[in-house]
Amino acid sequence: MPQRELIVQGDVPRALVRGLTQLADQLELPGDFPPEALAEANRLAQSGPIDTSPRADMTDLEFVTIDPPGANDLDQALLIEPHGTGFRVYYAIVDLAAWVAPGGAIDAEARLRGQTYYAPQTRLPLHPTAVSEAAASLLAQGSGRPANVWRMDLDADGAINGFDVTRALVKSRAQLDYPGAQKQIESGTAPQTLMLLREVGQLRLAQEAARGGVSLNLPEQEVIVRGHKWQLAFRSLAPVEQWNAQISLLTGYCAARMMRRAGVGLLRTLPPVTNTCIDLLHHIASTLGLDWPGTTGYAEFVRGLDPTRPDDQAMMNACTMLFRGAGYTVIGSAEDSGDMPHGALASEYAHITAPLRRLVDRFTGTICVSLSAGKPVPDWVLDGLDALPKIMQVSDRRAKAFERGVVALTEALTLSGRVGLKFMGVVIEIDPRDPKRGIASLPSLAVEAPVQSSDPLTLGTEAMMTLVKADARRGVVEFELP
Repeated sequence: MPQRELIVQGDVPRALVRGLTQLADQLELPGDFPPEALAEANRLAQSGPIDTSPRADMTDLEFVTIDPPGANDLDQALLIEPHGTGFRVYYAIVDLAAWVAPGGAIDAEARLRGQTYYAPQTRLPLHPTAVSEAAASLLAQGSGRPANVWRMDLDADGAINGFDVTRALVKSRAQLDYPGAQKQIESGTAPQTLMLLREVGQLRLAQEAARGGVSLNLPEQEVIVRGHKWQLAFRSLAPVEQWNAQISLLTGYCAARMMRRAGVGLLRTLPPVTNTCIDLLHHIASTLGLDWPGTTGYAEFVRGLDPTRPDDQAMMNACTMLFRGAGYTVIGSAEDSGDMPHGALASEYAHITAPLRRLVDRFTGTICVSLSAGKPVPDWVLDGLDALPKIMQVSDRRAKAFERGVVALTEALTLSGRVGLKFMGVVIEIDPRDPKRGIASLPSLAVEAPVQSSDPLTLGTEAMMTLVKADARRGVVEFELP
C-alpha cells in the first residue's frame, strides 16, 4: 500500500532522533549487526565477491545511477539507447548473491530483518554498510561491480519486444540524484540516457494506462529545519522519479514472465479490485462532489486526481484501500492460481530491482539469471522460497508501522507548542466504527491527523479545526471540529 515518505532538509532535530530511537525499540526493529556479520562484511570489502565465476564484461557501457540525494545503497544503474524504431534498455541490478554466502552470518541476519527500515536521514539496513553502501553498491568509483544486467527491447510505443538477463561486470559513470537529473532534462543538457528516460517513461506510463494499471503517487512530507525552528511541507514527486520507477516496474514485469514460463519463482501479488470497492469509491467521489462518469474506469479516474486540491486529496486517501492486501506468492504453490496479475498494475509482477534493500530480490534475481543462462536454480534459492512470503509479510508490517510512527512523531514534535490554535482542514476519512472520528488533512501544516467532533463527520467538510493534542512523547496529534 502506498505510504507517504518523510525526508529532512537540514540537520535532524535531537528530539526527533530520541523519538525515533524509542519508536524503533518499541517495534523491536533490528539494531546493530552481530559481530560475526560485521566481520564477514569487512572481509568481503577487503577480498571482493565470493562468486568469481566468469562474467560478461560490460564495463564499456555508459551506465548511470539515479537515486534520492545522499543515497549510497545503489541497487540499479541505467542505460537507454535507440534501437531500430524503438529503444534498448539496459538495467544493471546488484548481484548480491555474489557477495552473500548462503547460510553465512550476513544471510542469517538478512532473513531476520527482511528489508531496510527508513527514517529521516537514517536507515536500519538489511545488510552491513561495508557491503550495501560500499563494496556491492553500484557507486561511480571506477571499478567494475558484479551485476545482473537486464536487456529489454521496446518498440516505438514502449511495448516489450524481448528481454534477457546476464551476469556481468559493470561500471557506473555518474551518480545522479533526482533534483539534478530533472534539472538537466528540463534544460536540455542531460545525456542521452536521461533524455530517453523521459521518452520511455512516458511511453511506459501510457502502456500502464492502456492495461488499466494505476500508480498512486502520494506527495512526500518534508521536515524543513532552520536553526531551532522546523516545520512540515508537502512535496510532489518529480517527473523523473516516476519515469525511473517505470523502468523498475518494466524489469519486474519481465522477471515475472520469465519465472512464470519456467514454473519457479516468487510474484508480488495484490488481490483484484472488487465491485464492492468500486461502488464505495463512487459513493465517496459523489459525496466529495467529484465527477466520475460511469464510462470512466477507476484507474483512469485515479490518474486524473490532483493531490494539491483538498477534495482530490481526500479521494486519493480513500483510494489507498485498493492497495491493501499486497503479499508474495510462490509460483506453483497452493496459493498460485496460474495467472496472478497485480491488482494495481494489471500485470503479473515480481520484486527484483532492490536486492540491497529487500531480501526477496536476491532470490528472484538469482532465479532469473540462472534461467536465462539455462542453468539449474541453486538449491539454496529453492530451499528458501517457501519461507519468503512469511518473512516479507512480517517485515512489511514492521516497516509500515515504523513509517506511520515516524510521521506521527514528527507531526507531534512540530506542533507541540501550538495546542489551542485553529487551522483550516478538510475531512478526508471517517472511522467506520465511529462516525464522529476520522482523519483530517491540514494543508498549511502539511499534516494528516485524527479529528473528532461531537456530531457525525461528513467526508470532504472543510472548516477551521482546533489543535487539542500534540503529545511529542507518544507521537499523538488530534484536532477537534466544532
